[in-house]
Amino acid sequence: MHDTADAMIFRPSLIRRVIKESHDTFSLEIEPATPDRLFHFAPGQFNMLYVYGVGEVPISISGDPTQPKVLIHTTREVGTVTRAMRGLKVGSTIGVRGPYGASWPVDKITGNDVVLVTGGIGLAPLRPVIYYLLANREKYGNIVLLYGARTPEDILFRKDLEKWRSRFDFEAYLTVDRATGSWKGNVGVVTQLIKRSPFDPLHCAALVCGPEIMMRFTVLELEKRGVRHENIYLSMERNMKCGIGLCGHCQLGGSFVCKDGPVYRYDEIIDVLMKREL
Repeated sequence: MHDTADAMIFRPSLIRRVIKESHDTFSLEIEPATPDRLFHFAPGQFNMLYVYGVGEVPISISGDPTQPKVLIHTTREVGTVTRAMRGLKVGSTIGVRGPYGASWPVDKITGNDVVLVTGGIGLAPLRPVIYYLLANREKYGNIVLLYGARTPEDILFRKDLEKWRSRFDFEAYLTVDRATGSWKGNVGVVTQLIKRSPFDPLHCAALVCGPEIMMRFTVLELEKRGVRHENIYLSMERNMKCGIGLCGHCQLGGSFVCKDGPVYRYDEIIDVLMKREL
């Protein structure tokens, strides 16, 4: 728990690198302004990032939780603040406060298969949990990543994906909505991959992140495979603004996404997830 006053304080940090991931998506590598400070976080948490003179936005942490000297945030350029972030130069100062929110339940799902289902930029909040699972590989059964992108050009973290797919103890399946160029892989929505994926539905945890419409259909396909509701976890990153549950923008039923989420167990939010107007 953060003290409310302390939780609103931005820590000046420095841009170490700006990485172009796709035509509209980029990552910021951030390092502490003071060498003695570290960025400790759990997979699934987010930070509030502040561009001085422009504004702040909540962005999930997409880096390695075992490497606290470097903070990585991946986002799409969708507004004034993220546009300003993309224009930051190496050595520029950015404000960071956090981390906030509930994390993926990596300690609760040991001994089980783990299937990660994601679409688009939803891979970014799941990347830290993949790093964690692989760093503690002996604690889990099969690990399966199902990742869908709009086109081959929209696929994120290509170097990571190549490395993960080369492992004998990790299964990664990619698909695109529309094939372009020399793409010879799967074409279609990511939910089509669930029916033939190598995981045990009775001893499995499913971690899901992506657009809400995609998550709804993912849950339906996981149900068909026999995955229980209490073993499905979703990241509900919508309407977050303050990060500490004060402004009320991200209220989801009786909870606040920034404080009680963004990671929820499916059986805890089943009623609100299936109502599109909420």
